[in-house]
Amino acid sequence: MSTPSPRTPPAASGIPLHRVSTADPAVLFAELRGALAGIHAVLPYASGTVLPPSLPRTVPAGTAVVVHTSGSTGIPKSVAISAAALRASATATADALGGPARWVTALPTHLISGIHTLVRSQLAGAEPLILPPGPFDPAAVAALIRTAPDARLNVSLVPAQLRVILDHADAVPADLPALQSFGAILVGGQGVPHVWRERAHVLGLPLRRSYGSTETSGGCVYDGVGIGDTRVRIRGGEVQVSGPTLAEGYLGDPEQTARHFIRDGDTRWYRTGDAGELMGGVLSILGRLDNVIVSGGVNVSLDRVEQVIRGVPGCASAVVLSRPSERWGTVPVLVLPAGGVVVPGLVPADAGRAMLETVRVAVVAELGRAAVPAELWRVDEVPLLPGGKPDRQALRRLLGLGSSHGL
Repeated sequence: MSTPSPRTPPAASGIPLHRVSTADPAVLFAELRGALAGIHAVLPYASGTVLPPSLPRTVPAGTAVVVHTSGSTGIPKSVAISAAALRASATATADALGGPARWVTALPTHLISGIHTLVRSQLAGAEPLILPPGPFDPAAVAALIRTAPDARLNVSLVPAQLRVILDHADAVPADLPALQSFGAILVGGQGVPHVWRERAHVLGLPLRRSYGSTETSGGCVYDGVGIGDTRVRIRGGEVQVSGPTLAEGYLGDPEQTARHFIRDGDTRWYRTGDAGELMGGVLSILGRLDNVIVSGGVNVSLDRVEQVIRGVPGCASAVVLSRPSERWGTVPVLVLPAGGVVVPGLVPADAGRAMLETVRVAVVAELGRAAVPAELWRVDEVPLLPGGKPDRQALRRLLGLGSSHGL
């Protein structure tokens, strides 16, 4: 994989914005060298993506990457990230994980999590190990590790990929030593169920949990603690983050930028929209502030309900949505993949009812009766966003079309 020699950065206030397909991550890896040198910026996009015509051809000098994403809200946004922020993030990651490393690229490289596997590798003076295209294959990960036996390797995953890794390690013990050789298995994107964390520990896999967003140049809090010069505070129940990894803002949207990136004295903070708490300096995420319903006059965080349910055996892939209720106004609804509703000795319908009862007991004990799911819905599979999070909008449409059934 060759990379071009960086030229002298242009003196003009604007630099070209290169649109780069991520069909071949090696091409993006090469383009990133010029972006980090200040020659141009890159906008990675997945094959088949139709980019909005309003995106500019040039961006302010200092911009390295523009990440265009709709995220879990379905609202398009183009986040401009500087070369300085990317470097600060990569340096803080290296310090937190024991030094520079070569990264396995297992995530989509039009998202910040995938982009960073290329940036971190480049700043470490190494080429990334890129998984072949297609569904995530843990056997391919183990095979790729064996091609670089003397390298220090790290990998970024989303929780769904971690689960596949754990299942594979149990099923194919011969691949376990390769997976154990990672310096770090960094998992972000959403909460990691406690049962999966325990399994990783038992298997000897070096799991590290990451929290962050595109607006913070990816993960900036590892295992609840800010990395590098990241600072975290809670204001009005909201998690706010400051530090050198913050993005410049939303390209072409000064109002959204001003709403989410605020100043407090000389410090710039990003309002994450996440609910959280700090205990002993360790951050815990409680869910989205905007994913709250009022059920029977009680505020219920659907994310918090989901966290509790994912701790119930067999419910690690649970998604909690809501539906209208004549009696309560709005009620939580539990969604599980059909294959996950299994109780030994019971037929599927009875298994679903038994699972729902177990879930209700757990939720009442932790959050109270208002948070209890009114029903269980089963779908063939939970649709996912490119970053591995449940696609809640698609799931709502799926349930609204009546192509799954309730119990």
